[in-house]
Amino acid sequence: MKSIGAILAGLILVLLVLSLSMFTVGQWQNAIVFQLGEVIRVIKKPGLYFKIPLVQNVRDFDVRIRTIDTPEPERFITSEKKNVLVDYFIKWRVSDVQQYYVSVGGDEARAQTRLLQTINDALRAEFGKRTVHDVVSGERDKIMDILRQNADQDASKIGVQVLDVRLKRVDLPSKVSDSVYGRMEAERKRVANELRSTGAAEAEKIRADADRQRVVILAEAYRQAQQTKGQGDAKAAAIYAAAYSKNPEFYAFYRTLEAYRQSFRSKSDVLLLEPNTEFFKYLKGPGKNGK
Repeated sequence: MKSIGAILAGLILVLLVLSLSMFTVGQWQNAIVFQLGEVIRVIKKPGLYFKIPLVQNVRDFDVRIRTIDTPEPERFITSEKKNVLVDYFIKWRVSDVQQYYVSVGGDEARAQTRLLQTINDALRAEFGKRTVHDVVSGERDKIMDILRQNADQDASKIGVQVLDVRLKRVDLPSKVSDSVYGRMEAERKRVANELRSTGAAEAEKIRADADRQRVVILAEAYRQAQQTKGQGDAKAAAIYAAAYSKNPEFYAFYRTLEAYRQSFRSKSDVLLLEPNTEFFKYLKGPGKNGK
């Protein structure tokens, strides 16, 4: 029984030593192995590893991408001496766990403070060289690229990589916004009035040209109509003259019938003439001169 107890105690001791000797590193982690407080190994690949119990200890570091999002917009001054409120965020990760541990003791809060200070200084410098229009839309992408490069260069000193810096919003303070919007509105109204005036002038010009063309067209049409009418009258007169020259008696008879037709177009028409007048000569009889 004593030998069995000793074996069990030995097995328990071995298992305890193994449990104290083994450790794992996850896919999202890097690890540093310390021996009596000194860094002796950095592990970057995931898996199962061993250490010397009681002599060595291990500390894990999360190397996934993290985000720093400013809780409140910060105030910066442009080259025009105007205040702007900037809201931004930073994407970063631990790239060198040993340098990260040596520089900030592996403290995420200290690393974020360092990054925020770097970005804040870079923003102040970049905004101080640009106008409101530049920082709002004109050179916004360029500013973000400069911020990322400068922040990444400084962050490498503490074992951190800055992946991205984004300006979410760049606004003017409320008082400045009201004045800016007022000027923008006045400018838009001025442009609108100018466009309306230009449009009215063009409309008057178009109407005047249309009226001129109308007068010209009507005058030309009237001239052509009068010319055509004159030609028709001349042709009719020629026809009448030719007909009269061939048979004057028939021509006189035809003209008299036309006069009758025009004189008695309606049943209510009344014409008072003497019976022996020349107007009724063809109604008196078929002979010459009504005889």
